[in-house]
Amino acid sequence: MYSYTFRSCPGCSKEEMKALDKMRGFPIKQRAERSASKSMGYPKKRWGVGWTLLVCVAAACLVLADGRRLRQPRCPIGCSCTKDNALCENVRSVPHTFPSDVVSLSFVKSGFNEISAGSFVHTPALQLLLFTANSFDFIDEDAFLGLPHLEYLFIENNRISSISPFAFRGLKTLIHLSLAYNNLETLPKDVFRGMEALTKVDLRGNNLVCDCKLKWLVEWMHETNATLDQIHCSGPPSHQGRKINDLLPHSFDCITAEFASYQSLKFESISVEAFTFGMDQFVVFAQPFAGTCSFLEWDHVEMNFRTFDTIESTSTVVCKPMVIDNHLFIIVAQLFGGSHIYKRDISANKFIKIQDIDILRIRKPNDIETFVIDGESFFVIADSSKAGSTTVYKWNGNGFYSHQSLHPWYRDTDVEYVEMSGKPHLILSSSSQRPVVYQWNRSMKLFERRTDIPDMEDVFSVKHFRVKGELFICLTRFIGDSKVMRWDGAMFKEVQTFPSRGSMVFQPVAIGNWQYAILGSDYSLTQVYQWDTKRGHFVSSQELNIQAPRGFALAAIDERVFLFASSFKGKTQIYEHLMIDLSN
Repeated sequence: MYSYTFRSCPGCSKEEMKALDKMRGFPIKQRAERSASKSMGYPKKRWGVGWTLLVCVAAACLVLADGRRLRQPRCPIGCSCTKDNALCENVRSVPHTFPSDVVSLSFVKSGFNEISAGSFVHTPALQLLLFTANSFDFIDEDAFLGLPHLEYLFIENNRISSISPFAFRGLKTLIHLSLAYNNLETLPKDVFRGMEALTKVDLRGNNLVCDCKLKWLVEWMHETNATLDQIHCSGPPSHQGRKINDLLPHSFDCITAEFASYQSLKFESISVEAFTFGMDQFVVFAQPFAGTCSFLEWDHVEMNFRTFDTIESTSTVVCKPMVIDNHLFIIVAQLFGGSHIYKRDISANKFIKIQDIDILRIRKPNDIETFVIDGESFFVIADSSKAGSTTVYKWNGNGFYSHQSLHPWYRDTDVEYVEMSGKPHLILSSSSQRPVVYQWNRSMKLFERRTDIPDMEDVFSVKHFRVKGELFICLTRFIGDSKVMRWDGAMFKEVQTFPSRGSMVFQPVAIGNWQYAILGSDYSLTQVYQWDTKRGHFVSSQELNIQAPRGFALAAIDERVFLFASSFKGKTQIYEHLMIDLSN
């Protein structure tokens, strides 16, 4: 019976020794055989001396020729080899001169830095490959290419910092993979793709961080037939100490979002408004230097925003759209020459001026808000001149007329309409006093002063938002601290402060379940904050490079959401809101 023995494998684990034992059933063919004449019982013949010498010389020549043709590579320096086993210790690189029929190969305490692509194409018969206590830190793509029979791969007790996503490509026959004790913190996504024969994966002894980068492994564990030993997460804090085997794909919160630059417009603007009219979405910018209201529409072919129309004006500060009974009105606020109201003429396909706004009341408009109370349409203009008066206007079916004057002589800079406790309110910001809250009196159909917001002098503007039904406001200060406050049913209480360095806008915007607040700056980058529901406040999300931002607006078009940013000193910017899966 044929037999052979493997060399001992210092440092091999039980799993590795089992794999070696399994392969000991493969016999090695021996060249020595009994002569045919003896085995078949032929009678012996006597040969002459000369003839015998001639035969011996011919046989010797054949042996030498056959040896040169079939000579196997010598065992590499630093390795010890048997017929089908090789063990290398302290080698500086992966040798390429192993006998081609080697079926098991081990590297112990070797000094090469990486396992590069195609390192073992010269040993196609390998069934077991082992690395332990080596110094390499990188496994390249296709590192094990050309090993169609490999069943056992042990990479253990190394200090691997990086593995290519395609490192194990082509190992279709591999049944056992060990990456134990390699100081791994993560694994590249789908690194086990195509390894359908796997029955065992060993990841023990690593410092795996169970974040979104490793979500794929949890998904894979629930789909594969391979078994994994119990391993624990070293982080993040939400999963630290938990068994990876107990995690589920929905245990990870990996969807985030960002505003990506989409289009730049070659004009300055001081305000921006988005609106829907006739099933189409439009955006209008107030351009003070050009003296126009510029309307943009979406080009479904070129996939960008193009000019739709303009309204010529003087020192334009606000172009406020208002739709009443399917008619589009634009309230154009100007610093000089009075303010006006335009109506869209569908048949003529242009805007027509229908009304002037009383120049004695509105001298220096700074902001406009539109709202509906009990089915009646209103707008209010905040006037920032000392001699002007913030005024509420009401639609009477034919035009707008002055309904109520508020807050005279206080130089109002902003007005915000908000419903608090089910009742309509206005919040007026002023450069000369704290923000004042007015409440609508339904019987008198007038706004009455209710209260002010304490300890908030020099507030430039107030904007509101809601989270799970709770009302919050963003208060903007040019220098100092801007704030977020929450309405508790009786008063506003401080939630969070934000350093303001030249801020003229602190605007909340909501996209689906995402709530943001954008704090502009004339002297620094614009800060985008995202609401953290668990913490109950905003956290920093991203920075935008916008010169002197003055306003923001959202428009949803073709299942895409765009953010428009007006810039008083540079190009007006358009960003797209993109959803990002961190697990990819």
